[in-house]
Amino acid sequence: MRSWVRFVKEPLTGLQDNKDECCSTHLIDGDGVFNVAGIENFMREVKLAECGLSYAVVSIMGPQSSGKSTLLNHLFHTNFREMDAYKGRSQTTKGIWMARCPGIEPCTLVMDLEGTDGRERGEDDTAFEKQSALFALAVSDIVLINMWCHDIGREQAANKPLLKTVFQVKYTDAYFFEYFFWMSYVLLYFDQVMMRLFSPRKTTLMFVIRDKTRTPLENLEPVLREDIQKIWDSVPKPQAHKETPLSEFFNVEVVALSSFEEKEEQFKEQVASLRQRFFHSIAPGGLAGDRRAVVPASGFSFSSQQIWKIIKENKDLDLPAHKVMVATVRCEEIANEKYVSFTENEEWRQLEEAVNTHSVRGFGRKLSSILDVCLSEYDAEATFFDEGVRSSKRKQLEEKLLQLVQPAYQSMLGHIRSDAFERFKEAFEKALKGGKGFALAARECAESFISHFNEECKDAIIDQAKWDSSRVRDKLRRDVDAHITEVRSAKLAEVTTFYETKLNEALAGPVEALLDGAGDDTWAAIRKLLQRETETAVSGFSAALSGFEMDEESRDNMVFRLKDYARGVVESKAKEEAGRVLIRMKDRFSTLFSHDQDSMPRIWTGKEDIRAITKTARSASLKLLSVMAAVRLEDESDSIDKTLIVALVDGKAGASSAKSITSVDPLASSTWDEIPPSRTLITPVQCKSLWRQFKTETEYVVSQAIAAQEASKRNNNWLPPPWAIAAMVILGFNEFMTLLRNPLYLGFIFVAYLLFKALWVQMDISGEFRNGVLPGLISLSTRFLPTVMNLLKRLAEEGQGVASGQPQGNPNPALASRSFRGSTNDNGDVSTSATSEVTSENGTEYSSSSLHDKTQ
Repeated sequence: MRSWVRFVKEPLTGLQDNKDECCSTHLIDGDGVFNVAGIENFMREVKLAECGLSYAVVSIMGPQSSGKSTLLNHLFHTNFREMDAYKGRSQTTKGIWMARCPGIEPCTLVMDLEGTDGRERGEDDTAFEKQSALFALAVSDIVLINMWCHDIGREQAANKPLLKTVFQVKYTDAYFFEYFFWMSYVLLYFDQVMMRLFSPRKTTLMFVIRDKTRTPLENLEPVLREDIQKIWDSVPKPQAHKETPLSEFFNVEVVALSSFEEKEEQFKEQVASLRQRFFHSIAPGGLAGDRRAVVPASGFSFSSQQIWKIIKENKDLDLPAHKVMVATVRCEEIANEKYVSFTENEEWRQLEEAVNTHSVRGFGRKLSSILDVCLSEYDAEATFFDEGVRSSKRKQLEEKLLQLVQPAYQSMLGHIRSDAFERFKEAFEKALKGGKGFALAARECAESFISHFNEECKDAIIDQAKWDSSRVRDKLRRDVDAHITEVRSAKLAEVTTFYETKLNEALAGPVEALLDGAGDDTWAAIRKLLQRETETAVSGFSAALSGFEMDEESRDNMVFRLKDYARGVVESKAKEEAGRVLIRMKDRFSTLFSHDQDSMPRIWTGKEDIRAITKTARSASLKLLSVMAAVRLEDESDSIDKTLIVALVDGKAGASSAKSITSVDPLASSTWDEIPPSRTLITPVQCKSLWRQFKTETEYVVSQAIAAQEASKRNNNWLPPPWAIAAMVILGFNEFMTLLRNPLYLGFIFVAYLLFKALWVQMDISGEFRNGVLPGLISLSTRFLPTVMNLLKRLAEEGQGVASGQPQGNPNPALASRSFRGSTNDNGDVSTSATSEVTSENGTEYSSSSLHDKTQ
């Protein structure tokens, strides 16, 4: 088919100046052939694809030669061919022409349809009229119906057949384009193009009354509307829309125009006023304000081609076989609308938001109600469609809705599980603190809160769903069991630690004390202590374990571990004390060597047997070493004590006799006979080394004691040696004979003796030398002269008393002695540790206390 696009840059005759370019194309020719190339070129020229959804389509219907093209050219400044009245009244427009309206925003496309009731097609050829009417309704937002004023009120005029065709097409087009919709869907191409045909989008029908007479429009419009309603009522409609009013599908507008030929200026004014109504026609409230399911401008060409193709392939416009397809698409559309409505439901949104943070009381009842309302609305709107399709789509809608709400349901179950688990832990802990047995408390709390969980789940059940909460219940059960196991382990560890601590306190101190005082019965006492404390702890431990309802094997294992722990405490303490055995040995030696049987410190006076004391102390220390050498928790005898005595004590005595006999050192080994290595604390070799070190470190104490004893003996022996006495006797014979020949020497010696004795007593010479010779000499040198001066002073005072006539006798010799001692003590130069008396009777006389007693 020849395709062409016509441009008009100059205004048409009789029109106002128009600087915009008008572009038009022959969309469908008179034979019903669609001009594919023409519309493609047209779209490129007008740049329709760039408009998106901002465009409108206007078409005009009416009888042939009724001035349709003239009206469009004046109304939209298009360039459609008009009838030449001077050549006669004949068909001018063939097929369908399309043009872009210059100067109107948004982009507006106008279709000029071939007139109806033309003699060129004849009375019986009405198929193209119906096809073009159907096409116009399918693609147009606004349909202008051109009619003569004098036809209003006539039965066979006023375009009533055309109106019947329009109204019938409103229903039959759904069947046409249902098939097209599915074809487009399969081809995955412009699947939204035909959605508009199955939505409740209203088409604006604008009845243009031409050549208006004197009858006011207010009187013409009711008659016209009444005729339109009658036609609407008489048109067969589907069962679903038998009671549907005309206003559900069409917006009816009525305008009147004066005669173009008789009142041209008035006509132009009215047309200019009408033109203003097409500006911003797609705005809300505009002539094309209902924009639901508008085809994007880029798909307009393809959409138009496919619509015309479907119309041409179904000439009789009777397609009841597509009933199921229509029901499918419409039910799916309703389902989608209800789905969107549900997602935007404020109650559902609040419920979803709330359940994401916490548990919601009555969740299942509330959500079931919302779902039921949504599904009920679907049932109400889809009730007249095919039952099988309706039920299938309803099921799909229900599945989509349940899929949408399932996360909220799972969140609700999660909150129920978390709440039940937390309350279980609180109740379980409270029951344990109340003294209830562990196993009984765990069993009762678990059963109680699992039942509580089941009750809460019933409150969350959605009536439309058959969901099972067993998986969440199983998870709760696993969490409860895990918590019980964890608490059980903690409680068992707590009980075990408690009794282990008691055992440690009951054994560590006493064992240390027993080992410190090691003797022959030390390990027997430790064994008795261990048995007593272990039995006490095991008794309490078994009673504590009874609440856990453990099997016998597990209980016996825990009791065995407790007994083993008690044994380990003793062994650990023994090892600890064995590490300090050298210190313990030295402490014991020091205690026994430096203190007597009454635990009083020894004073080495020379009478003590240091050898015997040393042997006793060393034997006691060796006993301590033998006790510490091994762990003896079994009542078995061993020879460690004898081996140590033989090797370390008796071995030295028989060393000389053993030189001729080859023998093996009993301590030259790393193990004891009859003692396994696991029970050995100190090996024989270590014992030998420790004894050697012990003796080395204690020899100094013994040597100090011997030195102190020797010093004491020297300090207490003031007589010269026997040989010195014999020498003095032999060498002093001459002096002795001299004394016998002159008795005055004896008196002088006697007086000197008394004076020396007085000085000895007053100065406590023996006491001064107890601390050593040098300290004694220094002390005596400082005190000698003051003591002598004190004695001379007392003698002078006694002589003056006799010369002044005092009684010759001292009535109280003791008083004189005390005063003398006091005078010496006042000077601090004469010791008062010994007593002496100085008396004066018939002259000056000095005597010691013993001599005075003899004299008395």
